[in-house]
Amino acid sequence: MILLDPHLEADPALKRNLAKSLLASKAAVPSGGAEGPHRMPSARTLARFLASAQAAARLKGQVTVLLTTDAAIRKLNRQFRGMNKATDVLSFPAEGVGAEKLAGDLAISVATAGKQAREQGHPIEMEIKVLMLHGVLHLAGYDHETDDGQMARREQRLRTRLGLPSGLIERAAQTRRVKAKRP
Repeated sequence: MILLDPHLEADPALKRNLAKSLLASKAAVPSGGAEGPHRMPSARTLARFLASAQAAARLKGQVTVLLTTDAAIRKLNRQFRGMNKATDVLSFPAEGVGAEKLAGDLAISVATAGKQAREQGHPIEMEIKVLMLHGVLHLAGYDHETDDGQMARREQRLRTRLGLPSGLIERAAQTRRVKAKRP
């Protein structure tokens, strides 16, 4: 299930990031504007992808995805992880009674997704899908911070199967390699 935070429409960070994306790729925006690469994907499109990602990851149970603001995800990150900063995606696995029917919840910052999409040179829809897959793998029990590359390998295989570009783990590893080469 895809939920849209009602505060998204008024989020200045989202408006800035989408505007920057449109300016940066004005030549890539087809005439008609509304069908451009930087408009928000429909909930139906994302729900279809979520079902595909869950099936590929063999994750059973309902997943709810909240598309939200940087401010809201910062609050969630502070409350549940003790980190007072916005992030791109948070995963909340289901626990306790009824967990067999519920896989868990994901929260995705649309503003951060827009910024990352611009940096990667692809549409925001693609970035949200990358974040959804990453979150689904966390809900399936993977943890790239402790699993010695298991999640990274699984994510890479599933991204290829689902037609997605480089993922978060791969980008982070690339950034670490570049920083390590600097004097």
